[in-house]
Amino acid sequence: MIDAGELKKGFTIKLDGQLYQVLDFQHIKMARGSAQVRLKLRDVRAGHTTERSFQATQKFARVVVERHNVQYLYNDSSLYYFMDADTFEQIPVGTEMVAGALNFLKEGMNLQIQTYKGKAIGIELPVAVEIKVAETGSAFKGDTATGTKPAKLETGVAVQVPFFINSGDIIKVDTRTGAYLERIS
Repeated sequence: MIDAGELKKGFTIKLDGQLYQVLDFQHIKMARGSAQVRLKLRDVRAGHTTERSFQATQKFARVVVERHNVQYLYNDSSLYYFMDADTFEQIPVGTEMVAGALNFLKEGMNLQIQTYKGKAIGIELPVAVEIKVAETGSAFKGDTATGTKPAKLETGVAVQVPFFINSGDIIKVDTRTGAYLERIS
């Protein structure tokens, strides 16, 4: 058991029979009342976020989530298949667990899968990925107000890139924000 005041970002807890990951926390000390903790939580299985407040002395069951290195193989309608790097076992994962990562998921990509009691509960992308630019418009002379132009990547997602990026270039993109980081080639 862990006190609400000891929670940190990334911890996974069990609350009302559901698994939640702590995204953010705020410790609040009121003048006359007892201390409270405001938590921003993400439901591990469903993916939605919620904010809740608790007394700082309230206890939660801490959940140990295992992480395994895997490689993305392919998708078959509603299932995405990953191969465990250690055991070479194929792990099927439903669309709801990879929905947020689809913008950056490529065949052959190495990432981590989260499991709880031997069952997959989510995937964790690397912080940055290298993706090929499928198409982008050309820069217009004198168009320096924004300094960027839209580009469509091979995975289908659109990002803003600098004017010197062309179709066919490989760029590095931040998977957390979807922002362009640098040109690779």
